[in-house]
Amino acid sequence: MTVTAPSTRAIQWPAVRPWLGAAVRLGLAAVWLFAGATKVGDLAASGRAVNAYQVMPYEVATVIGAALPFVELALGVLLLVGLASRLVASVSTALLVVFITGIASAWARGLAIDCGCFGSGGQLAAGQAPSYLPEILRDLGFLVMAGFLLIWPRTPFSVDGWLAGAAPEEGEDE
Repeated sequence: MTVTAPSTRAIQWPAVRPWLGAAVRLGLAAVWLFAGATKVGDLAASGRAVNAYQVMPYEVATVIGAALPFVELALGVLLLVGLASRLVASVSTALLVVFITGIASAWARGLAIDCGCFGSGGQLAAGQAPSYLPEILRDLGFLVMAGFLLIWPRTPFSVDGWLAGAAPEEGEDE
């Protein structure tokens, strides 16, 4: 009779996944909190940054720009405490897709703007080159993080995990 050990991968993933999820949740929380905090002090500049993309009327862009820091801060706080993590991951995913699309659109249209992701943004000074590819790649990384939380939203040290108790999520291994 031959006895085989269980796959190392099968043993490790269930043990590692919750802690990786916690790191992803807290990392994405930090991103949203930092992004919102850098803009909340100057809502007019945030509105100008949204307007620089030239995809909507100025009045609409300024309202969206003024609201966006508060949305980002709310997402960050919810992720920090781990409340409604799957919903927050869904909203994060949608926002990140909009951000990536906006940056790619600005690049394709030859606009010379700062994305405004972590600050005021807007038109770049003459001769200053935009950095669209690094911004898109960075946001794709954040998108992967949000996708992880869509699939596995319950993590240690979260309200979601505490409310759910020890019950595994639907589709999770016990």
